[in-house]
Amino acid sequence: MSRIHEALKKAEEERAGAQHGGYVETLTVPVPSKAPSTEPVTFHDSPAQPPTAAFTSALTYDSLLARTVQGRWSPDPKTMLFFDEDEQAFGTEEFRTLRSRLYQMRERQSLKKLMVSSALPKEGKSFVSANLAQAMVRQVGRKALLIDADLRASQLHRTLGTSATPGLAEYLLGEIDEVGIMQRGPMENLFFIPAGRIVSNPGELLANGRLKVLLSRVEALFDWIIIDSPPALPISDASLLANYCDGVVMVVRSNATPFDLARKARKEFKDTALVGVVLNGVHGGSAYSQYYYAAYGNGATNGARK
Repeated sequence: MSRIHEALKKAEEERAGAQHGGYVETLTVPVPSKAPSTEPVTFHDSPAQPPTAAFTSALTYDSLLARTVQGRWSPDPKTMLFFDEDEQAFGTEEFRTLRSRLYQMRERQSLKKLMVSSALPKEGKSFVSANLAQAMVRQVGRKALLIDADLRASQLHRTLGTSATPGLAEYLLGEIDEVGIMQRGPMENLFFIPAGRIVSNPGELLANGRLKVLLSRVEALFDWIIIDSPPALPISDASLLANYCDGVVMVVRSNATPFDLARKARKEFKDTALVGVVLNGVHGGSAYSQYYYAAYGNGATNGARK
């Protein structure tokens, strides 16, 4: 009992000394008397993290122009409608109409980051994405960023006639910054982020949070950001990407997309996110234009049923 009493007394003296600015003995935990190991320490409990590319500081549109080299694109003349400067080319007026409808919607809701998707592959979503971006920058001073987010079956780099890498995949892997993946071609104020190299885990990459960071860093530089997504039904990528966007445009191919699948794809997105449908592939001379757009804003469908 005397030892316990002495220990308590010593602790009380140390506490009193601390309160008066005196010296307090430091408590140390003894370790085994073993020479320190020179072997590297390996942790197995947490997964390895990908390297993270440093962000560009103070990113502005002028610095973007200075750091991106204008490339020599070779766009497909059959599908890229605005590169040949023909204002009356077949199909161009329909994309101007689509552009006007989107600006009308912007007056009622926040709408800048727009995703273009479809129920199934080969319905024309990449065609619509690329030509809509071209139509946007044909207006004086307007700037648009086109992103190929279809990491499974990218097409946009082929239709634009440019390279696929480096692109979105490399950014999501943390290998390169946002400016390093941007391209610009012969059309003024049109920037393009290709899908990048083929990866084994596209769904996980799109969900790792870096795409949200990318969009937040470049959003202020552009009037429109148009994202070409994978089809909505076979995989979950499109519904994930929709969470990062202000609105979704669905592309439906005339006489090809089954009605039940189109309706099922529509349910993949929130009602507030789906802003319209593009009916693609209508034959000339029919009751519709070549590319018919139906707006859902405020419940209006312009003659098209939801």
